[in-house]
Amino acid sequence: MQWSIEFSPLVPIWVLAVGAGLIALMLAAAWFGRMRGGGLRALAGALLVLALADPSIVRENREPLDAVVAVIVDRSASQDFGDRREMTERALAELSARLEKFSALDLRIVEAGRPDGATDGTHLFKSLTETLRDVPPERVAAAFLITDGQVHDLPARADALGFSAPVHALVSGRPEETSRRLVVVEAPRFGLVGEKQPIGFRVEDTRPDAGPVEVTIRRDGDPVETRTVVPGQPFSVDVTIPHGGANIIELEVEPRPDDLTAIDDRAVVEIEGIRENLRVLLVSGAPHPGERTWRNLLKSDASVDLVHFTILRPPEKQDGTPINQLSLIAFPTRELFQAKIDEFDLIILDRYQRRGVLPELYYDNIARYVRDGGAVLVAAGPEFAGLDTIARTRIADVLPAEPTGDIVEAPFRPKITERGTRHPVTRDLPGAGEPGWSRWFRLVDADVTAGDVVMSGAGDKPLLLLAREAEGRVAVFLSDHAWLWARGFEGGGPHVDLLRRLAHWLMKEPDLEEESLVARARGGKLTVERQTMAETAAPVRITTPSGAAVEATLSPTRPGAWRAEIDAAELGLYRVSDGERTTLVNAGPASPREFADVRSTTEVLAPLAEATGGGVFRLADAEGKALSTPRIVPIRAGGGYSGRDWAGLKRTEASVLIGIDRTPLFLGLIGLAALLGALAMTWYREGR
Repeated sequence: MQWSIEFSPLVPIWVLAVGAGLIALMLAAAWFGRMRGGGLRALAGALLVLALADPSIVRENREPLDAVVAVIVDRSASQDFGDRREMTERALAELSARLEKFSALDLRIVEAGRPDGATDGTHLFKSLTETLRDVPPERVAAAFLITDGQVHDLPARADALGFSAPVHALVSGRPEETSRRLVVVEAPRFGLVGEKQPIGFRVEDTRPDAGPVEVTIRRDGDPVETRTVVPGQPFSVDVTIPHGGANIIELEVEPRPDDLTAIDDRAVVEIEGIRENLRVLLVSGAPHPGERTWRNLLKSDASVDLVHFTILRPPEKQDGTPINQLSLIAFPTRELFQAKIDEFDLIILDRYQRRGVLPELYYDNIARYVRDGGAVLVAAGPEFAGLDTIARTRIADVLPAEPTGDIVEAPFRPKITERGTRHPVTRDLPGAGEPGWSRWFRLVDADVTAGDVVMSGAGDKPLLLLAREAEGRVAVFLSDHAWLWARGFEGGGPHVDLLRRLAHWLMKEPDLEEESLVARARGGKLTVERQTMAETAAPVRITTPSGAAVEATLSPTRPGAWRAEIDAAELGLYRVSDGERTTLVNAGPASPREFADVRSTTEVLAPLAEATGGGVFRLADAEGKALSTPRIVPIRAGGGYSGRDWAGLKRTEASVLIGIDRTPLFLGLIGLAALLGALAMTWYREGR
């Protein structure tokens, strides 16, 4: 309950001011002129002016509000080390019991810092701010943090908290803990495929007797090499980037038995493999309408460097033209098919036939090039079915089709086969299954000897075949009429999508692999995608960073594609396997702040606690013996809020107004009696 006096003038303020001035003059005149009754007249006038000011006694009825105490419990991954979890639970139980003894207290307990696969580090003050968002600053009595001390969202100043109350920290873990950890100093984010990239790292060990240790380097789960390093000294290792896409590089230092955890003994570097411009050799056996289609497509791809030759003058053409009058460039067969053949990512033989240009040895070089990891695309025309077909050379050993010698000259619409609906090259082609694709008019008949038929033509005969040969890949297009789609004949067709996917599949684009297992971590979710030509996909086994195993069942999303999604609550490296294939994915940052330093500490929170008047208390001594949580003592504002074994709560005066009582002083009988009494005294004085 609060009392006060308020004024509600019945006349303008200037009238009261003039009245007060006249009364002051009357007092002055009475004082200096020694007038009888002057003081009583001034008193009567003052009472009159006071009555016009209408004073009232105001009584506020207020109900006190409960003080608010926030308890933020650290549930981050580092709290699982040693016996910190048990210390935290014991401290929470003791602290809650002591705070619940205070009746006028709003206790708010919040768990925070739980790893979500996205947040980097332990964030406790964000949760503290959200907990007190609906609380006026004057109601906050204290905030308690139960943590191991490694907090990564510490405010720069105490006034950034938004309230003026003590912050206390109850720190789990033991003082003077020791740890060995591996720190990545420098690592590239991108690297050229086939090139080496340097990774700088350092081993840190807090023990004074630390000696040389071994560091194992793994790439995509496979060991690469082992290095002996001295703790505290920087080291660098060169790692070759074998493929495009994510390359997971793991560095692991040998653990010590007395370490808190082995998590900080490992570090992960993810390097995105980038291919240099892909080199493509296009050899056209003769000028024809489809030649420009291939050339335009490959020249429009910024990631492709194209070398194109068209055989305009075969060796058997002898017309007597002098050599010095020929403007044609001699076909550099030796440079292309012997000296530099391995520099190409793809060789396209466009309507090519044996005409004595390439010796038989060079066809054998092409076959070897495929087996060693190269790629060949045969864009077949009528020549493929003739006597001079390249299918009668050593290159036939790697081709998935053998021509029968027949050519189908009839209109047909290309179709996607059942296998083609599951293959990334032909799956989901625009307009597939609709009558919108234009007709083609020529097809080379061939017997399939290997690979997958992904497109068919007239009479369901093979049109496009894809095959693997040892380390390389081969494709055979049994028609030379793809240019009809490019010209827009009868509405055309998806020639750009088809031919570009075909070329990039041959050049081993990761996204076009028909048999692949890919995992991605984003937004606290781990997504596993399986691409397969089979009709079913086996469940996958997911190993979390902590070593726990989870089995996930894949669900079909479209033909040939399967998918599963689980929560990625832990930060670190996940291993996904279906029994045949294994892939790695890192959730969160490559080097999480949560594991940058896993030692328990009081140094991080001590400055803020001191600035707010709070304290930092250990929950165990160096031997691991449990220490009692501090006593809770309510303290009025103005002094410190902590001692050696006690933590203070700021007494709050917050309240809510529930009613107001107003009593006028000069209205009614009391005011009238005061005025009449003053006038009567004046007359009485004058009458004597």
